[in-house]
Amino acid sequence: MHRSPGWRIWSVWVLLCCIGVGSAQAATPKTVLVLGDSLSAAHNIPVEAGWVHLLDTRLGKMVPEWRAVNASISGETSLSGRNRLPALLQKYHPDVLVIELGANDGLRGLPLTALRDNLDAMIVMAQKSRARVLLVGIELPVNYGARYRDGLRAVYADLAATRNLALVPFLLKGVAMDPALMQNDGLHPVAAAEPTVLETVWEGLYPLLKLSRPPRS
Repeated sequence: MHRSPGWRIWSVWVLLCCIGVGSAQAATPKTVLVLGDSLSAAHNIPVEAGWVHLLDTRLGKMVPEWRAVNASISGETSLSGRNRLPALLQKYHPDVLVIELGANDGLRGLPLTALRDNLDAMIVMAQKSRARVLLVGIELPVNYGARYRDGLRAVYADLAATRNLALVPFLLKGVAMDPALMQNDGLHPVAAAEPTVLETVWEGLYPLLKLSRPPRS
């Protein structure tokens, strides 16, 4: 069958369009969504020094490329995070969700049963949206008492076991007990401590990225 030059031109145009669409899709980075409180919102330090921004920089060097979206808000509780999460999932369609909440619940002495319920609801939402979840725990000052502090730890550990999640038991590991790495309030890290915080999160996060190649140097 004879095919005209016009048909060949049209075929080439369609092929180029398909290649362009495929390239654009391949170039779209996958997303890590961070839902946290002031510990992830770069409280009282430059945003560029915060661990989530440092994470985004590292993810941008990955092959394939990823990005970090920081949805953290100072003062966020597990309940307010739970209420905000549906819209965030719909907007960003994350491949991985990092949940770093509970510090404000604990500092206010809120019931741990409510914290567990809110965290569990967020985990279920994320898993239904096909996002992998990294749960990040926090510790409270010793004046809150052993019973409450132990109960808080158990919330994260039990949820991670029940829901088969990756867990970072303590966000401020290696930081919180060093006064030189903490701000004057004793609750938030200084900028110089944020790389250490990133490495703590990275240990739990990296296996969830399922990368084919390590970061570019």
